[in-house]
Amino acid sequence: MSSLPFRLLVPAPPGVRRSALRDRVADVVAVLCALLYGAVMVPLGDATAPSAVIPWQADVVIGVLSALALFARRRWPLAVCVMLLPLGAISVMATGSILIALFTVAIRYGAGILLILSAAHVTTGIVYYALQDNPPFPLWVDIAMRAATSLATIGWGLFLKAYRRLSLSLHQEALRAVAEQQMRVDQARLTERSRIAREMHDALAHRMSMVSLHAGALEVSSDAPPEEIAMAARTIRLSAHGALEELRAVIGALRDDGPSQPEPPQPGLADVEQLVDGARTSGMAIDFVWMRPPVEPPPVLGRTAYRLLQEALTNARKHAPGELVDVRLDGATGSDLRILVTNALPSHASDIGGASVGMCGVGHAADVVPGSGSGLVGAGERADLIGGRVEFGRDDDRFRFEAWLPWPD
Repeated sequence: MSSLPFRLLVPAPPGVRRSALRDRVADVVAVLCALLYGAVMVPLGDATAPSAVIPWQADVVIGVLSALALFARRRWPLAVCVMLLPLGAISVMATGSILIALFTVAIRYGAGILLILSAAHVTTGIVYYALQDNPPFPLWVDIAMRAATSLATIGWGLFLKAYRRLSLSLHQEALRAVAEQQMRVDQARLTERSRIAREMHDALAHRMSMVSLHAGALEVSSDAPPEEIAMAARTIRLSAHGALEELRAVIGALRDDGPSQPEPPQPGLADVEQLVDGARTSGMAIDFVWMRPPVEPPPVLGRTAYRLLQEALTNARKHAPGELVDVRLDGATGSDLRILVTNALPSHASDIGGASVGMCGVGHAADVVPGSGSGLVGAGERADLIGGRVEFGRDDDRFRFEAWLPWPD
């Protein structure tokens, strides 16, 4: 059975916004239901009997006035019910309004008050029976009728109250689920942007350090052979072009309102040799030993290893230019992929602590490539994401960067 008529009869809980039209419709429906029930009970009951307490015309007038009082039940549900209950001792038609008032109270109050009010309603039936000279029906009929109707009304009101609470709870859970889903989407977007920013730092720092290194070499070597100048200029052009391409791709990915573009292929372990060759082309002296595994690692592991090695070479190029860099790379499935990068420190390098310890001294201040100092810290965070670890720092007169990345079977 649909609960729509009863939902119209009952005012909404305090604090819930409803339209004025809905409230007026509910008030009219409540009054009409009370009048209809009372009008049916007047001929069926003993209101028209000669022994009635008051004439049936007066009974009808009291019933109509009590129905009009239901317009105030929205603001004072308990007061209206208490005011109408005594009328049940003299008027049969008022019982319709009393039942509507009991139903309204059942939505707002607990079972204790409802039991008291229903007992009072039954008691007024006993009083009504006692006031008649010659009642046409036995007492138990009045008691049973009023008890049954009041209990049914209160029971249905309590059911609707529980239904309303369940609906409100489900609505709140739905809103919470939508909010949590939006939060997960925002968190995923933030995580992806952080990953893109880390990729941008790794890629651009590597390329821009090459640009800075070769630009500095051109600045202090104006008498170099034309071939060397042309090679340095070509390296600068290619590095700047690659940096612009990667920056354009990153900015396109970060734009919310931009067109969706496929993410460019990410480097992996197979691209390590190309990375080392590019560093050698830029003038770095690298002793590279790679115990190549028989199988390729997972893409995430390969990409992480590539970025860690790229960061280590970038820092070596920035802070120890001209020094020999030893690179060792080995590993196998079921153990760790190990990356070891060491380089000699310049004689005037000092341990300043922090992320770039031991990689801060170079020959001239003008030749120092500026850095944020967060590259090695970011490398450690990148390794943590896949369960690995990174260690770096001074080792006697050398700087050591070592990473262990788990390689699952």
